[in-house]
Amino acid sequence: MPSIRTEGPQDGPHIEALLDRAFGADRLARPSYRLREGLPPVHDLCLVAEAEGRILGTIRHWPVRIGDAGPVLLLGPIAVDPVHERRGIGGLLVRTALEKAAAEGHAIVVAVGEQSYLGRFGFTSAARYGITLPGLKDSSRLLALALAPGGLDGVAGAVVRLSPEAASCRP
Repeated sequence: MPSIRTEGPQDGPHIEALLDRAFGADRLARPSYRLREGLPPVHDLCLVAEAEGRILGTIRHWPVRIGDAGPVLLLGPIAVDPVHERRGIGGLLVRTALEKAAAEGHAIVVAVGEQSYLGRFGFTSAARYGITLPGLKDSSRLLALALAPGGLDGVAGAVVRLSPEAASCRP
């Protein structure tokens, strides 16, 4: 199994190449990328899986807001080098990142992804809470997770960008 560590500045080019291989160059046009544009990620929740000096997978988190609640975390992207898929690397990244997020006091994580994959980590349909993502064509792909009991109680509305100033806020 690879080791998990916090992403460093030297990793940027390797991660971008990995994301292009995993998702294609058109990934930047997706609604979740528009939320992230110009915002710094939550650095300590940006992790890489590494073996023998090679990055095999990555996960990042970004500060966003849902309606009047916020800041909350937007998980993504999460990617594993296609050569190393189906070896548990993605699951290890997700579990590690969610444990860190909960330990740091974050209450809510949203993600755009497959229920069949993220559901095993506790993610459920965001629509059941009245949470939406403008521009997302398939609303069933928007998922939410409360990291603390009751974390999603009373939370509803659109997932929107935070201002750069608000993005630096901690839970």
